[in-house]
Amino acid sequence: MTQYNDIHTILQGKGGVGKSHIASIIAQAIRAIFGTLPLSIDTDPVNKTLMRYPALQARGLEILNGDNQIDSRQFDTMIEWLLEHDGPAVIDNGATSFVPATGYLAETGAIDVLNSAGRRVVIHTVLVGGQAFSDTVSGLQALLESTNAPIVVWENEFFGAVEKDGRRFQHSSLYNRHCDRIAGIVTLRRNSAALAGQDIAQLGIQGLTFAEAISSPEWGTMPKHRLRTIWNDYISQLEPIVKGQAA
Repeated sequence: MTQYNDIHTILQGKGGVGKSHIASIIAQAIRAIFGTLPLSIDTDPVNKTLMRYPALQARGLEILNGDNQIDSRQFDTMIEWLLEHDGPAVIDNGATSFVPATGYLAETGAIDVLNSAGRRVVIHTVLVGGQAFSDTVSGLQALLESTNAPIVVWENEFFGAVEKDGRRFQHSSLYNRHCDRIAGIVTLRRNSAALAGQDIAQLGIQGLTFAEAISSPEWGTMPKHRLRTIWNDYISQLEPIVKGQAA
């Protein structure tokens, strides 16, 4: 079997929709499925959330210059890191770096460079329910129009059902027009939100992976059970996608 070396990058211009949480899930899933820790890169100039998880060993990319402006040339450094790394990678981009990161990918041919080096680039983006639904759809449309990479759509139900007029993304005209570009759909379900949501929040606060919390004597039986159920759901959805088996 050829060594797994895909590059997963999370892009969404709307803030507060769970991008860093998703980045951590992808990194943990790759480790669980392939037995290798991916190179994790955090480009968020405001909150480097991914670096709060010691087990993920994330590397921070400083994209702000001395004038506190985003310097897109710093993404050149990231491409070098990716090409030097012999294995998979996960990139967490903040909302403020969405436009420059997307522009960089679209204008420089970076995806083609990585593809030519034998590295498949997979873009992940997030749709949320509630008031921000339209904003997140706009972010997805921008990615579809400006890049040629396969895209994984995450439906985050934390703010409500991810749908418009009762229709989910998979039944939308946008999906029908671009279904050949959609590498998969992952749903972050809102079931048992009061309890499971608190468990997930604690992972972020403590900087723990699912595996660390589930094996920790400091976590109780029921929180561990809830985390295990959530994790199994994530893995069952993600495994065919990262293995390239999902349509």
